[in-house]
Amino acid sequence: MGDQQGRLKVIEVTNVDFSLRQFLLPLMRAIRARGHEVIGVCADGHFLAVPRAEGFRVEALRLERSVSLGAHWRAFRALVRLFRAERPDLVHAHMPISGFLARMAAWWVGVPRIAYTGHGFWFNFPGSWPRSVVGFAMEWLAARVTGTFLTVSEAEANDARRLHIHRGAIAIGNGRDPACFKPDLPARQRTRATLGVPDGQVVVLAVSRLVWHKGYPELATAMRMIPGVTLWVAGERLTSDRGPDMAALLQDAGLGERVRLLGYREDVADLMAAADIFVLPSRFEGLPMSVIEAMLVGLPVIATNVRGPAEQVVPELTGLLVPSGDASALAAALGRLAADAALRGQMGAAGRKRAVQRYDEAKVVARTLDLLGL
Repeated sequence: MGDQQGRLKVIEVTNVDFSLRQFLLPLMRAIRARGHEVIGVCADGHFLAVPRAEGFRVEALRLERSVSLGAHWRAFRALVRLFRAERPDLVHAHMPISGFLARMAAWWVGVPRIAYTGHGFWFNFPGSWPRSVVGFAMEWLAARVTGTFLTVSEAEANDARRLHIHRGAIAIGNGRDPACFKPDLPARQRTRATLGVPDGQVVVLAVSRLVWHKGYPELATAMRMIPGVTLWVAGERLTSDRGPDMAALLQDAGLGERVRLLGYREDVADLMAAADIFVLPSRFEGLPMSVIEAMLVGLPVIATNVRGPAEQVVPELTGLLVPSGDASALAAALGRLAADAALRGQMGAAGRKRAVQRYDEAKVVARTLDLLGL
């Protein structure tokens, strides 16, 4: 438990190492900066090298993202043992399955304060109705023991209130550092030279995990409709990802040298500075960090009109929205921006202004900590 001077012990729980590295690490840094102890919990993996190098303690537990009752029961018991041993003042849980297990384990142990941030509700994910029913039941049940209930998107905060999951749901958003993600001409020139792309070549950039629901089948089809445009894809599959291999799909899409699979990159800000258009044709999202990063860099964004991107992108002002799963509409949007450099510049500048106002990491994290009472 925290000491008498107000120093609290906080445990941040998410599903996999990628999520902790990409989403939770800025929050953990801020918790520590306010003088509290913070412990991270997630499945083990190489993405934990960075937080551990910064001196954070991260407990690696077997937290599965797939449906496996035996694995989830073992994870629940491991969380119970950890919470009993550590006696935290606050457990802050993230993601659907890990968020459910962590909140129920914290309640079982008697942790004084339980909080949750939803990064996309399972019941909104395209799929079978039994999955949706189970996802809704999990959110509803765990919300009964949740004090502070946050979501990254306004739409899902509205869902939580409208569906009586949690009447106090608050949309907190996501954020990135505008000093890191910004227009950068030297980085643009350097990166294009490294990748062998001339300055006049229009480059479309996608940054995401290589999974089906990110819309790669539609993107591959759309790219075949707009010759002369290059596609860069930064990202990889996680070991816990399911479904067909999107890298193979892109390699076999008939795009030849017009597609470059760049793998996982730490220099995403430089890649964005070197690109001309950002695309994320997802079928499901929370509030994607990649869209925020692209807007901060000054790229026009083409995304689907699903929860999350639909509140980030202002159509005809900061980018374009298309129906999910519609390759023809996606191709039309890509072709329009590829042919109009002036429009790209206008939308990119408007996107940068909007992102600085709404998605500044320091402001989002500070508000999160205030809501958590830290």
